[in-house]
Amino acid sequence: MTEVRIRNVDDWVVELHRHQAKLDGRSLESELRQVLTDAAAAKKRAIADEMRGQLSELREKYGTLSDSAALIREDRDSRG
Repeated sequence: MTEVRIRNVDDWVVELHRHQAKLDGRSLESELRQVLTDAAAAKKRAIADEMRGQLSELREKYGTLSDSAALIREDRDSRG
């Protein structure tokens, strides 16, 4: 894992997370780790959703392409 240091964070931001950490029974570090993980996971899901939408649009426009592996194998076999 990577170690990260964040400087110049407003006091109210730190206090808000410190308070939430106390309510959740964990350390400030653990709370901030969870906040960052949740934000990254949400971003990752949004990107995946967008990509699925684009793939769906391509399938609607061009249809589904066949798997060319069998054709390539047949061509190679014909050459000996």
